[in-house]
Amino acid sequence: MSVCESIEQALAGITDGATIMVGGFGLVGIPEHLIMGLYEKGVKNLTVISNNCGVDDWGLGILLRNRQIKKMISSYVGENKEFERQFLSGELEVELVPQGTLAERIRAGGAGIPAFYTPAGVGTPIQEGKEVRTFNGKEYVLETGLRADFALVKAWKGDKLGNLIYNKTARNFNPIMAAAGAITIAEVEELVDVGQLDPDAVHTPSIYVQRIIRCENYQKRIEKRTVRS
Repeated sequence: MSVCESIEQALAGITDGATIMVGGFGLVGIPEHLIMGLYEKGVKNLTVISNNCGVDDWGLGILLRNRQIKKMISSYVGENKEFERQFLSGELEVELVPQGTLAERIRAGGAGIPAFYTPAGVGTPIQEGKEVRTFNGKEYVLETGLRADFALVKAWKGDKLGNLIYNKTARNFNPIMAAAGAITIAEVEELVDVGQLDPDAVHTPSIYVQRIIRCENYQKRIEKRTVRS
């Protein structure tokens, strides 16, 4: 496990054509600084596995706008007009996956499970080209587990061994992605010494994390703010 001193050090080894998992849901719990680091690094032809692709000017959206992403494996594309434009024009390859199936494919990949059957998507375009079997009179489609060369995750607190604690809903996809990356890179708001985290509160054990870096000055943007009229 390496405690990194710079974003450049944390992202070392990520090259053109890499497959990357990126935590977050909308703009909540995204690894802001690692994403910006990829933008500045300029790597291209990336396959990115993430629930969505940020918004046009933030999160993964900045990589998309800079033509660094070749393929997205996602469940939701509704907040990003550039995502829609590139998809409809054929510039971006997109694999749309039901959200629960996406979560389970990532979890399965991290658990070493190569494939599983699910009823989600049966009888829809999701089923095309996939094996379908019947269990107890109901059809299920075979889905494969997902893994990535790198997983970029964001946690609230971490220690110098790589144990991570997430903050409320910012946990979202981060823990399962941390387990499914060959190399997992975590950015944290607080980095503490070993022994300062309550073991019972740890969400991601250090065994899954290879690099950690403390970051600050988070924007934590909100996609849509709803207030009382």
